[in-house]
Amino acid sequence: MPTIDVVIELSHDACLAHYEGRVGQVHTRSLDGRKVIFPAEALRRVVTRDGVHGRFRLTFSDAGRFIAIQRLG
Repeated sequence: MPTIDVVIELSHDACLAHYEGRVGQVHTRSLDGRKVIFPAEALRRVVTRDGVHGRFRLTFSDAGRFIAIQRLG
């Protein structure tokens, strides 16, 4: 399965917008510069009181569908 490493820096308020469904997708860039879009509901697995900050590995199916997010570090 393909993986992409990304840096995500989202404040608590930005995460709240994703959590409440006001924002359906997260747009970010991979460490190698590619544009990456994945479902905002994935953030629920990694959000803290301060938001989401750090490097993460996203796993996708061979068809390009999001499967998992994992904190790196």
